[in-house]
Amino acid sequence: MTPSVPPMDELAAPAAWRTVDFISDLHLEPAQPSTVQTLRQYLHSTPADAVFLLGDLFEVWVGDDGIDEPGSFEGACCALLAQATHARPLYFMHGNRDFLVGKGFTRHTGIPVLADPTVLTFAGRRWLLSHGDALCLNDVEYQRFRILARNPQWQAQLLARPLHERRAQGRSARSESEARKQAGAAVYADVDSPAAIEWLRAAGAQALIHGHTHLPADHVLAPGLARHVLTDWDLDAHPPRAGVLRLTAEGLQRLPLVPT
Repeated sequence: MTPSVPPMDELAAPAAWRTVDFISDLHLEPAQPSTVQTLRQYLHSTPADAVFLLGDLFEVWVGDDGIDEPGSFEGACCALLAQATHARPLYFMHGNRDFLVGKGFTRHTGIPVLADPTVLTFAGRRWLLSHGDALCLNDVEYQRFRILARNPQWQAQLLARPLHERRAQGRSARSESEARKQAGAAVYADVDSPAAIEWLRAAGAQALIHGHTHLPADHVLAPGLARHVLTDWDLDAHPPRAGVLRLTAEGLQRLPLVPT
């Protein structure tokens, strides 16, 4: 697949910003409270002037109405995030797991939803931000689903179903995904380098920051063009994984959030 370069929103960092953090692929869910606790500790302690959540913050998101359900996991997470915005601005970008996050999420948390991709101007440079899934072109089946799932009419039809049906559908999809992983049938495509270069040149940016692939690394794509991949979070893995990519005027730094 060879999609055209998408429209790109622009976000200019305020002059007062000195440090910006990027995290993604936390896959928050009730079964992994340790990841939620690590997020809570991180948001309380980070010195960043802003935090960017670049997709798959949640393992499953079946609609903003889940926030208002008494005792819901979504409601608890949104309360945590809302509290964090009192210290610094947070920004969210859709992932392939939480593409149904909508205006209700922003209303409850105060966190705006960024377009994918968005160009961040900070420290005299332009940084291209994306979840990354749109660039994994070799995953043809997923790219077809992504086009469907981003269709507003398709989303409206899904969200019109009762919440309990959507929750059941979400559990079923997650169980199927886990079964494929356990069977070794899950094959994940990486970002297509020519497409990433095309995006960067269209954006006038020197670096792409993204998640999705769970393959944290720093890649040189071409002279003057780089790709920085965020780590996923899994505090129940062996060894556990969690980390942040921190950007300052001096450059990028990878910071683990688990004991070494």
